[in-house]
Amino acid sequence: MLPNYMHQALELMATLFIVAVGFFCLFLIFMYIRDRRQTSDAVLRNYPIVGHMRYILSDLGEFFRQYFFAMDREEMPFNRAQRGWIGRAAKNKDNTVAFGSTKYLKEPGTAIFVNCPYPTLEKDAEKTSSLVIGPYCKNPFEAKSIFNISGMSYGALSAPAVRALSKGAKMAGCWMNTGEGALSPHHLEGGCDIVFQVGTAKYGVRTTEGAFSDEKLRDVASHSQVRMFEIKMSQGAKPGKGGILPGAKVTPEIAKIRGIEQGQDSISPNRHPHINNNDDLLDFVAHIREVTGKPVGFKCVIGAYGWLEDLTNKVKERGIESAPDFITIDSADGGTGAAPMSLIDNVGLPIKESLPLVKDIIKKAGLGERIKIIASGKLITPSEVAWAMCAGADFVVSARGFMFSLGCIQALKCNKNTCPTGITTHNERLQKGLNPEDKAVKVANYCLNMVHEVETIAHSCGVPEPRRLKRFHVRMVQENGKSIPMDELYPTVIARDTTEQVIVKN
Repeated sequence: MLPNYMHQALELMATLFIVAVGFFCLFLIFMYIRDRRQTSDAVLRNYPIVGHMRYILSDLGEFFRQYFFAMDREEMPFNRAQRGWIGRAAKNKDNTVAFGSTKYLKEPGTAIFVNCPYPTLEKDAEKTSSLVIGPYCKNPFEAKSIFNISGMSYGALSAPAVRALSKGAKMAGCWMNTGEGALSPHHLEGGCDIVFQVGTAKYGVRTTEGAFSDEKLRDVASHSQVRMFEIKMSQGAKPGKGGILPGAKVTPEIAKIRGIEQGQDSISPNRHPHINNNDDLLDFVAHIREVTGKPVGFKCVIGAYGWLEDLTNKVKERGIESAPDFITIDSADGGTGAAPMSLIDNVGLPIKESLPLVKDIIKKAGLGERIKIIASGKLITPSEVAWAMCAGADFVVSARGFMFSLGCIQALKCNKNTCPTGITTHNERLQKGLNPEDKAVKVANYCLNMVHEVETIAHSCGVPEPRRLKRFHVRMVQENGKSIPMDELYPTVIARDTTEQVIVKN
């Protein structure tokens, strides 16, 4: 026989259960009436209550798809095979695979590297050489790593994420781009080399009215870690549109760093209002270089390209020292936290088309050694980085690759402040899952393993290090399933002198 207190507990539980069922039934009745009376959704009006399952399953579908339904190479924007390689590289685990490739090698655009019958022996292999950017500056930058961290703003990223990237970059010897959200203490914390991005809103180098401030620019340049300045002209995922930071992410600290109002949506202009032509662009490059004494370049996604030919002509008129020290080329399939789908999907050229095009324009003008090329946009695995080196890139930068190394699960919630891994949220509860010390090691591992495997591809092609890779080292699969050498697809034009050019194999 049960004690009296247990009888009372059972009666209370039964009562609570009946009350809960009653409230649930009242809730269903309320939902039924509301669904029937509303006129904005035909599905809910015709199928009250059960119609909500359509939207619930639709929302959950993007999460379950990657676990149960999609094949290794099917997902977008990044598939399981790509994410898996990054995950193993970040953890410094064995990244070999067994049995055979799951990649469909006849897909148009696939890069196939031309292995040499006598690959480079280990004793003849060389470490990837460094390059000097900005030889005409007071403080040139000797960049050692071919693979670096692309622009991601503090604000779009959480403080722990930025701190982990900064520390990891220092360990790996690569640089870190601030993105357009200005320089924060979190960028400086790890001691890495930093590229400061001057966005269209001029965050961090603006007056209270939003005008450009030389004084604040000098303050930023006074940090020895800040090695270069990048003028953001456009971004691959949203060419012709400025950055978007939801008000929920504009904390007091971010508002102070950027020079904006707390809690308010921060939307950058779609371009620099004072840069209306190539002369204005070169003037702005020269001004920042004069004030800071450090290399200056610009970032853009390529659509129209005649303006680049005009730019190189103006550089030759002004003198070679007037050239931008580097150009960062972003791909049309580059990433972002928030942008209209019409811009993400349909505006701008992919990096596989724009990179060789820009390289040839610069070489034709005789500026191939003067202006360094940085490739950006969905280049997250060794084959993609090696392709970029073959196509003419001097450096490759990645944002989403390093996000995966931090633990990103491609939840596609970057613009919602609900990132489950703590990378793109300012919710302190969610940030607790991201330990900067542990993640910094993974960031470094990813970078170092990337460079190592790109070197492995170079050795297979018979060259001692990646900077020796040329276009004839890779073939591109065409629509008919057959591949042709990239130097036939994109013959390189170089300048013999200022008046005569010749097409050569490169």
